[in-house]
Formats: sequence, structure tokens, C-alpha cells
Amino acid sequence: MTAVRPEPAVLAGRYIQLEPLREEHLPELHAAIAHPAVFASGYGGGPAGLREDVDEFVSWGRTYYPWDQLPHAVRVLGGPNDGVLVGTSSLADIDLEGESIHLGWTAYDPRVWGTAVNAEAKLLLLERAFDHGFGRVHIQADAVNERSRAAIAGIGATFEGITRRHMRRADGTWRDSVVFSVLIDEWPRVRAGLEARLERYAERPIEFRTDRE
Repeated sequence: MTAVRPEPAVLAGRYIQLEPLREEHLPELHAAIAHPAVFASGYGGGPAGLREDVDEFVSWGRTYYPWDQLPHAVRVLGGPNDGVLVGTSSLADIDLEGESIHLGWTAYDPRVWGTAVNAEAKLLLLERAFDHGFGRVHIQADAVNERSRAAIAGIGATFEGITRRHMRRADGTWRDSVVFSVLIDEWPRVRAGLEARLERYAERPIEFRTDRE
């Protein structure tokens, strides 16, 4: 199957909905992820990349996210937090000839860490990629980001290695990137694992933690 570029679309699951990220979402996204705990281990260039002021965050977001590709806003579905924007994730670096795509730029409000949000977002985005003929989805993180590394491994992605001195952090230091991937032949196993994880939440709506660490 030849890879076809997905069109921007709303992707609805049981617990969350992904919708095309737009610039007008950035103030809501600021409220969700502009916290030290999110940037502490490498997101957005690391701690020095955090913009706590909403206007500065909006200005930064205009250049950080892959607007010409497939960035998404993540919203809660159902329960007391219905409709609240809790994060973002993107499909980008689209290589149709090589049938490869990058799932990244992912961050969530710490109040939803450990909930169904990440598992369902990964399920929806991986399904979108493989349904459009891609054979490889790669996911990467700053090598020092133990939380993200564990989360990526936890969905069943395969560790490929570390790309050394891969990109600059916001403070000017160089980051090594840990690289994982899911191949089309592995997708049934990974999908089954994600679906089993979601079943454990028994359709309970997303509950926010009371702290943001």
C-alpha cells in the first residue's frame, strides 16, 4: 500500500478527541502545558524553553509546532472535564516515498499523566498513520527524559537507538535523542496492547489529578 498524506480531521475516541491544532488554541494549550514539570526533561527545548507568560508562549508556539503538517489539540470527552484542552501531539516529517512519519511534539497537562489520555492519543494517531499506508512511525524524546522514554516503551514501540548530538536545547546545549518506532507488521500487537490498556479504565471519564508535580 502506497502512503497517502492524511488530511486534517477530528479523531474521536472514548476518552479524548483530537482536533486540528490552530493558533487560536495556543492560549488554552498554554494553560495546559506551560508548567515546569512538562519542560523539565526536554519538551520544547527543556526548562529554558518554558514561556510562562501566555503572550510569549503564543509567540513561541507559532514557530515550534509543525503547522504545515498535522498538529493536534487533545480534548477530554465526557465527565466533569468534558471539552477541556489537555495537550497536543502531531504527525509530521511526512515521507511518502519512504512510507515513514514522525509522531511527536507531544505534551500533556500533568493533571492527566497516568490516565487514558496518552494511550488513546497514541492509538488514534498510529491508526491514522497505518490506515494511510505508512510502514514506519517513529517516536523520539530527549535521552534524559525518563518519563517519556518509559511511556513510549510502554505502548510497545521498539527501541532503535540514540541519535547523538541531535539538536540544540533552548539553553544551547546539545541533546541526544532516543528513537523508537512501530512498524506496520508490529501494529496489530501494539494496537491490541493499547486497547487492552484502555479497557482497564472501564469507560470512567478522565479525572484530573490535584497536583501538577
